[in-house]
Amino acid sequence: MYSGLILLNKKAGITSFEALGEIKRALGMGKVGHTGTLDKFARGLLVVLVGRALKLSRWFSHCDKQYSGRLRFGIQTDTLDPEGSAVGEAAVPTREKVEQVLTQFTGTIMQEPPAYSAIHVNGRRAHELARSGEEPEMKKRQVNIYKLELRCWEPPFADIFVHCSSGTYIRSLARDIALAAESRAHLYALTRTQVAGFTLDMTEKDVPPLPTPHSPLPIDKTVIAALGLPWFQIAPAEAENILHGKILAPVLDGKPLLSQHGFLQSGAPPEPVTDFSAAVFSGETLIAVVEKSGGGWKYGCVMGN
Repeated sequence: MYSGLILLNKKAGITSFEALGEIKRALGMGKVGHTGTLDKFARGLLVVLVGRALKLSRWFSHCDKQYSGRLRFGIQTDTLDPEGSAVGEAAVPTREKVEQVLTQFTGTIMQEPPAYSAIHVNGRRAHELARSGEEPEMKKRQVNIYKLELRCWEPPFADIFVHCSSGTYIRSLARDIALAAESRAHLYALTRTQVAGFTLDMTEKDVPPLPTPHSPLPIDKTVIAALGLPWFQIAPAEAENILHGKILAPVLDGKPLLSQHGFLQSGAPPEPVTDFSAAVFSGETLIAVVEKSGGGWKYGCVMGN
């Protein structure tokens, strides 16, 4: 059975689910999942896990992301993208006004997700409620915008760069920027360029030659480093202890953690201090991901079962 990582350049005009169908047919298996949806109109990097690597989904799903987006000022749509119907119009703002309001959306902000989204509201998807004529109550939630820049101004269009936390909706960001600039807008185009340390360029180059276009890459130390996790190196006998569910402390306590940032002494992990994850390797084989919370170790996932 195949197992590993696929960095897919999703085309605009297909859903993330449809993009997975092509991979499933190529591999002849159904155990395939993406780690962060891209809207149908959007294109770019879709991080796909195959086989046992699906156990790592939650560590991939919470990674920060980078996007290039094109806003179309003057018209807001119900879906906040080019596929929706116009629900509001306003004059196109000046470049100076847009640049001025961008500072309001950098850092930790509260964001209202789009009504046309997969978020659950009272047990149903918000987009199902919206399409049936209801108005789902979309509660604001905290997201982080690490970097927001205006890259090009060709009114009524504006190109922006966004580096943000998981859970950020660029469609909502487009709406809110326009409203702050006393205008209306929707997200006209979107490209996801990076997820954690994985870039869109990696879908086309800088990876080893693959037997087929969709053969998965192994989850090795390079992948773990790109994910931002530190890792342990353990002996084969210690790996057997983990694979058989034995106590973690004798195997892991006192060992140094290694990451792309250098050595981290055991007991002095990255922030937050009381809750972090680390990968465990025996040779070049990923054995498990473990978590330390409140001073004790526990299994996040074990790859061998």
